[in-house]
Amino acid sequence: MAFFFKFPQNNKNFFWTKHAQEKMRYYQLSESRIKNLFYRYHRQEEGIVPGTMARMQTVGSRRRPTEIWMMGQPDPDQPGRIKIITVWRYPGVSKRREVPVPEDIRKLFT
Repeated sequence: MAFFFKFPQNNKNFFWTKHAQEKMRYYQLSESRIKNLFYRYHRQEEGIVPGTMARMQTVGSRRRPTEIWMMGQPDPDQPGRIKIITVWRYPGVSKRREVPVPEDIRKLFT
């Protein structure tokens, strides 16, 4: 079954970076899925970049748990709007305070 990906649109509440959009397509995550994660997260931690937050939601089954992560920050150009910097899917369940940031994303910020 093919996954049809529609790029999310920037609006007064969310700004989507190109990187986040590409990761959403790669991991087959829709705009509504990431918005759901933003509002209904299971855990929140400080992001790897100062001033950012990482939110996580456990999905999958008991036999095959996975997590969906997103990193965002308040948009400095427009108060009240959130800039979604990146998203990713983590296989398994991560431990608290050990943000499982993929290497390609980590390289963007170091």
